[in-house]
Amino acid sequence: MIQSRSLCLGLLTSLLVSGVPMAALAPKPTTAAKPAQTSAAKKAPLQAPVKVTSVEGITEYRLANGLRVLLFPDPGKPTITVNVTYLVGSCNENYGETGMAHLLEHMVFKGTKKYTGEKGSKTPVEILNELGARFNGSTSFDRTNYFITFPATPSNLDQILDLEVERMGNSLIRGKDLWDKETQKGEMTVVRNEYESGENDPVDVTLQRALSVAFDWHNYGKSTIGCKTDIENVNIDHLRAFYQRYYAPDNAVLMISGKIDETQVLAKVNESFGKLTKPTRQLEPLYTVEPVQDGERSVTVRRVGDTPLIMAGYKTPSALDPQGASMQVLTQVMTSEPSGRLYKALVDTKKASYVFPINYSMREPGIAFFGTILAKEQNPEEAKTILLKTLEDVASQPITQEEVDRAKVEFLKSVDLLLNQSDRLGINLSEYIAQGDWRLFFLHRDQVKAVTAASVQQVASNYFRVSNRTFAQFIPTEKPVRAEFPVQAEAAVLLKDYQGQAAVSQGETFDVAYAAIDGRTQKFNVGPALKLSVVPRKNRGSVVSAVLNLHFGDEQSLQGQGVAGSLCVDMLMRGSAKHTRQQIKDEFDRLKSQVSVYGGAEKATARITTTRENLPATLTLLAEVLKTPAFPDSEFATLIQEQVADIQYSRSEPQAVGGLAFSQHFCQYPKGHVRYVSNFDEQLTDLKQAKLEDLKAFHRDFFGATGEISLVGDVDPKATAELLGTLLGDWKPVKPFTRITDKLSGAPPVDQVIETPDKANAFMMAGFELPLKDDDADYPAMLLGNYLIGGGALKSRLADRIRQKEGLSYGVRSYLDAYSEDRAGAWGAYAIYNPANVDKLIAAFKDELALVLKEGFKAEEIASAKLSWKQGLEVGRSQETSLASQLAAQLRVKRSMVFDADLEAKVMALTNGQILSVLQKRLDLSRITFVKAGDFAKAAKAETKK
Repeated sequence: MIQSRSLCLGLLTSLLVSGVPMAALAPKPTTAAKPAQTSAAKKAPLQAPVKVTSVEGITEYRLANGLRVLLFPDPGKPTITVNVTYLVGSCNENYGETGMAHLLEHMVFKGTKKYTGEKGSKTPVEILNELGARFNGSTSFDRTNYFITFPATPSNLDQILDLEVERMGNSLIRGKDLWDKETQKGEMTVVRNEYESGENDPVDVTLQRALSVAFDWHNYGKSTIGCKTDIENVNIDHLRAFYQRYYAPDNAVLMISGKIDETQVLAKVNESFGKLTKPTRQLEPLYTVEPVQDGERSVTVRRVGDTPLIMAGYKTPSALDPQGASMQVLTQVMTSEPSGRLYKALVDTKKASYVFPINYSMREPGIAFFGTILAKEQNPEEAKTILLKTLEDVASQPITQEEVDRAKVEFLKSVDLLLNQSDRLGINLSEYIAQGDWRLFFLHRDQVKAVTAASVQQVASNYFRVSNRTFAQFIPTEKPVRAEFPVQAEAAVLLKDYQGQAAVSQGETFDVAYAAIDGRTQKFNVGPALKLSVVPRKNRGSVVSAVLNLHFGDEQSLQGQGVAGSLCVDMLMRGSAKHTRQQIKDEFDRLKSQVSVYGGAEKATARITTTRENLPATLTLLAEVLKTPAFPDSEFATLIQEQVADIQYSRSEPQAVGGLAFSQHFCQYPKGHVRYVSNFDEQLTDLKQAKLEDLKAFHRDFFGATGEISLVGDVDPKATAELLGTLLGDWKPVKPFTRITDKLSGAPPVDQVIETPDKANAFMMAGFELPLKDDDADYPAMLLGNYLIGGGALKSRLADRIRQKEGLSYGVRSYLDAYSEDRAGAWGAYAIYNPANVDKLIAAFKDELALVLKEGFKAEEIASAKLSWKQGLEVGRSQETSLASQLAAQLRVKRSMVFDADLEAKVMALTNGQILSVLQKRLDLSRITFVKAGDFAKAAKAETKK
């Protein structure tokens, strides 16, 4: 009864004059502390209204409480029209409250403090009917409006003004009016039925689905009528708070047109509405901006029906944009009957029955749809091809001046006719009030007059693009098949009398002290070159974690083997002599074992998590995988395909591009060396030229039991050592392993900028080489110093400055590389950020480092970092997987926990003076290489536009 939310074909002509608006999503409070205003009379005299402006017979005034009043005398009209526009619509709704603005539109007709409908009091609807008024309300995306047209008498006007004051300040919004549980009646079912009626209309349904696909974040993507379950379950307190927040004089525009005396009516308005108080609350601005669409979208609706429907929508600028006038003309050029391009291409040729536009010209960027309805016998695919070609092929079929002139005449005629109907004009101006100001109606008319064929052509070229398109279709389906969901069960019902299974076995208390772990550790020689370390530990579920490292070849034998070695390792889990890839996976799943194998030409690593009872079978299957891979042709082809796709994906990503460039800068090895860093093109070429025979040869020559294996958990050390000896003890490589010495490259510092177009996020990597080993005297201070600078999670100098204080980066950290055998380490940092902030990021980074090198750190800062660092190590030693990795590394360099305990003691004893002295000696800011990858050109262009 009381709302015109939907667009049906009968409304399409009026939409040519003004689009129906929508709005943005923004968090809004769902409660208000008290009503925004009251109708209690004030003792103090009312302030006189202030005249604001006057345009073409319409004068705007403003009351002291913020109400804007538009007066439009039309003496020849025997009626008066009162239109109240509230600047609230579905855009202001929260999650779970869709349809609230429209539901409220219904509720303000139900009763006010004065017009309750109880004990002889009349309801607002009864009063309106007694006056013989023509009335209604409508809700859209950016506004709600109420209009009443009635015979022009002073008493009628007094009654209507009193009623609208009541509805603005004293609507009851009663729960029993929304839904009375006793009578099982209320406005909720009325609105729900309105929703259901829209569900019968293919245009309504398809349009709703298209909007939801077209808009990712903006509330423009949600239908004004709302979600059915939101309508059924709306909280009356939330609805009342919504009313109290938005139905207030400072958020409304009152227009009175028709047979009125301006001076007398203004006095009446001030006397009636002026006694409403201006709320103290502040309305929050809407701030969600829909991102630029980055590709075509589509949606299909399959329901019972008789006629197919297709439509194409294109995002359009805000109604405040001057291009809106050209879009107005373009809409008519395309759809006007009988000259419109779509009409000629589809209707005249009998490919479709109707064409129509739905142009959402709104306060914020909206969308324009162009649709066509087909008869049963007409071909939707053929119509779609014609529709899209006609809309998007404007380059080859330029807009003509004749088409523009015809469209302008048609539009301006409708404006002139509207200006002659003061009752309709007031209602129509609600759309422009929602856009920002009622005078936009006249400005839009003037802008249309100035439109040229060139400006229309430019708008078509700008927005009728495939990447900006949302295509929707309604396919009549006699018996739709849908995935129906049962009524959601209550957890309490499902869990009644539930007992669960037997509890998992509990573990022992595990002492993470270094000496305690060393005391538990048992070491074995599994084979001539394979060392084993085991820490038995009773734990929950009898879990066992293991790490196996296998080392390959030497610098000379690995020459030219980088690609083959890496691919060889990747192929191991894809099939063995006895099992296919699927069978391997199924067997590990049956054993409840997580197993992964990864690495490259110098080293392969296998990680295992399983249980005590399944450990023997898991190790046996892993040995089979490592020793007898099948290298299936089909899996090799799949692997190459996957890795090619990965490289193609990475070559435009800032982090991948920047990280590769950084590595290449410090690469000292020639092409063919196993440590050579290939660029993306070289990687693709190497993959495409790779041969399966080379992988088999690599496995035959280099694989063998040379390395380390460690296990932590519920394990029998001796039995496991014997099993591993049987499985791997006599497995020897053809070409023996000799470690390649790590060296510094001596590369000079550079500042490299790499453009990665169309990427919103940028990446920075910075650092330099450092002649440092982990047993050097400076290492403890460098370790803790780096932790303080940027090694902690969210608490470090770089994180505090760049993330917490300046908000430039979600992730910023520093790192320190120092090895056990060669003095060839590195220090560096990395960050992600908006490309526009690159200069700010670098400046903050350098400034913070300079500050550190000047002053060092505060005592409490150091104490906190020590505690955090130490506790992090303790957590690592308490976890089986982490401890297994640590033990394997110790086996490699012939160390125990004694080294780690000594290092921890040195770190915990450090003072600021010691840390600062080492940092000043080791961190030379002039040696830092910077690599920055991002869309800096776009950022610079955006800055220039500002």
